[in-house]
Amino acid sequence: MDAKVDPADAAPEGGDLATREAAYEKFVWDNLRRNYLGNYLHGMLGMTGFRLVNAPTFLPAYLHQVSGSNSIVGLGLALQQVGGVISPIFGATRIEHRTRVMPAAIWMGSLARLAVLGMAIAGWILKGPQLITALLAMMFFFGLFMGAQRVVFSLLIAKVIPISRRGRLQAWRSTTGSAIAAVLAYFAGKYFIGKNLFGNGYSTSFVVAFVLTSMGLWAMQFLVKEPEPPTTRPQTRFRERFRDLPRLISQDRSYGFFLLVQMLATSARIATPFYILYVGQKLHVHGAAETGALIGLTSLALLGADTVSNIPWGYLGDKTGFRLVLLLSVLMWAAATVLVMAVDSRMGIFIAFCGFGAAQAGYMMAAQTMILEFGSREELPMRIAVSATAESITATLGPLIGGGLADLLGYDVVFGISLGFLAAALVVLLTLVKEPRTARLAAL
Repeated sequence: MDAKVDPADAAPEGGDLATREAAYEKFVWDNLRRNYLGNYLHGMLGMTGFRLVNAPTFLPAYLHQVSGSNSIVGLGLALQQVGGVISPIFGATRIEHRTRVMPAAIWMGSLARLAVLGMAIAGWILKGPQLITALLAMMFFFGLFMGAQRVVFSLLIAKVIPISRRGRLQAWRSTTGSAIAAVLAYFAGKYFIGKNLFGNGYSTSFVVAFVLTSMGLWAMQFLVKEPEPPTTRPQTRFRERFRDLPRLISQDRSYGFFLLVQMLATSARIATPFYILYVGQKLHVHGAAETGALIGLTSLALLGADTVSNIPWGYLGDKTGFRLVLLLSVLMWAAATVLVMAVDSRMGIFIAFCGFGAAQAGYMMAAQTMILEFGSREELPMRIAVSATAESITATLGPLIGGGLADLLGYDVVFGISLGFLAAALVVLLTLVKEPRTARLAAL
């Protein structure tokens, strides 16, 4: 656990700092099994449900079906990211001075899940422009609350799971969650959407996502025991804390370059909403049954590869640090993009989406875990928030610009731009980003 303390930071009462640090470490290890189980169930069920919403198959295909426009698809994904631009920093200022963050986690998690339920209800009761508007609004609110949730849940993991156990926790919960999600996505595509179950197969899929993610939130609330940290920051007004962000980035150059890698990689998502549309066009897919079968097949490949790859990603990260995981996942992402452009068979497309799934799993695990290892514990909420905000800014512009470019110039141009961002991310990662775990141990 990171124990570097700024003298300006406030500390809870009761004994000297060394005694409080020892008591904190003891609490973490004494409650590790319970907290591990709580985080595992929350992550596993949450990933199962949210990947039905966040996978680059269901929502892009749904928006395209109801609007017929690539630009609307891009706008929807952009609005989802806009919601996550400011909310992480605002969320961090609300919790960084608190000794307990679980209440905020429950609130933010519940609101994000209600946005998913709103998408489902809109699909059943609205049509035409009203449905498009409602979906866009729900995607915005989903991104808004997910942005704040990301900060709170990442901080909670950092508080209750030691560094040496985080990779395997991420691996096992992602593996089981992705395994369930892969099977669920296949059946959702083939039977929910293909057969238009209950009058709207997409709405049915979103209700399933709402139920599963809510079960995960209840498990976390019931099981996780949260310690009080030895030190916390004093409460700071949002405006003052926002002005302090340049210092937070500049004081750790390796973190600053890591942030740049995150922004370049998320900029590469300019192509992500259009993979499924490109493949459908390439394979000449028409009608609900064919579209549902294609969504089921590609989602199975995407989430199945995510499932299989999480265990090696997690254990590799625990052993070497997560810089190597980040490097390999970005390389795999680029290779999958080239492959999806080059092949025109279902087997080739299946393999390409397997590459996307494995790359997505590695990138998410590395980005979410590396951020917990830079700098001091007291600055952790704001570091998480800055990274989430930076990713959201670039992820907002990416789909929005990508939708317009896809309509004007075609998908190949969008994919080429994505490859350029991935190449730039690799260069920065190789030359300027140090492994934070190694750097911290060398400084001791």
